[in-house]
Amino acid sequence: MSDNQHSGQKTYHKKATGAALNTVKKHSKDHELKLFGSCFCPFVQRVWIALEAKGLNYQYVEVDPYKKPESLLEINPRGLVPALRHGDWGCYESTVLMEYLEDLNLGNPLLPPNDPKARAHCRLWSDHINRHITPTFYRYLQSQDPSSQLIHTTELKTEISKLVDAAHPAGPFFLGATISFVDIQLAPWMLRMRRVLGPYRGWPEAEEGSRWKKWIEAVERCEEVRATTSSDELYLDSYERYAENRPDTSELAKAVNSGRGLP
Repeated sequence: MSDNQHSGQKTYHKKATGAALNTVKKHSKDHELKLFGSCFCPFVQRVWIALEAKGLNYQYVEVDPYKKPESLLEINPRGLVPALRHGDWGCYESTVLMEYLEDLNLGNPLLPPNDPKARAHCRLWSDHINRHITPTFYRYLQSQDPSSQLIHTTELKTEISKLVDAAHPAGPFFLGATISFVDIQLAPWMLRMRRVLGPYRGWPEAEEGSRWKKWIEAVERCEEVRATTSSDELYLDSYERYAENRPDTSELAKAVNSGRGLP
C-alpha cells in the first residue's frame, strides 16, 4: 500500500474497470498497431474512442505514466501518453494521433470525406477545444480559491456555449446524427465534468431540454464511448490529486500552475 493510501489520500488507478476493462481484455493480443495509454487519462481516451469508432484492430497497452517504461520512452522521450506504435514507427499527441488514424483511410471516417470545408470546420472547433475548453477545465479543477473557481466556471460555460453554437442545430452530435472527430475530441472532458468537476467543484448538470444536454446524453449513450469508460470511482479517485493541486501531480498540472500551455 502506498504512503498516499496510508494517509487516506486517493491515488490514480493503474487498471481500467467496468466496460473499459472488458475492452482492454478484447484488445490484449499482440498487434502491429499498439495504443500505449493510462486508464484515467482523457487524452488517451480520445484516441481509444477513435480506434473503436473506426472499427480498427489494435492492441491496448496499459502503462503507468509515473513509472515510464522503455517501450513508451522509445516512442515519446518525455514518457507522456497517449502514444501509438504502428509497426516500427511511433508517434504521440492525441490530436495528431487522431489525424493519423484518419490518414490511414481505414474503417469509418471521423472527418467528412471529400469535403475540405467541412473538414476545416471540424479542425477549427477541435482547436477551440484544445485551446480554450481543456485548459479551462484544469484551471478550474486545480484552483483552490473559491473566487477563482467562480471565474473559471464562467469561462468554461462561455467556451462550451461557443462550441454548442457551432454544432449542428438538431444534433445530437456535432455534425448531426453520428459521432465524429469533434465529439471524440471533447467526449473525455464531457464525461469528467459530471464525474470529476461535479463532485469536486459543484459543476452543474446541463439544463434540461438544452442542446448541450442533448449532446451530453448522446455521448454518454454512445457505444464506443461506453466501451472506453471505467467506473465513476476510478475517475473520482484518480483526479483527487488534481482537485487538491498536490505537488508533482503531473506535467500538465505543473503547466497549468505556471500559466503555460498544456504539454
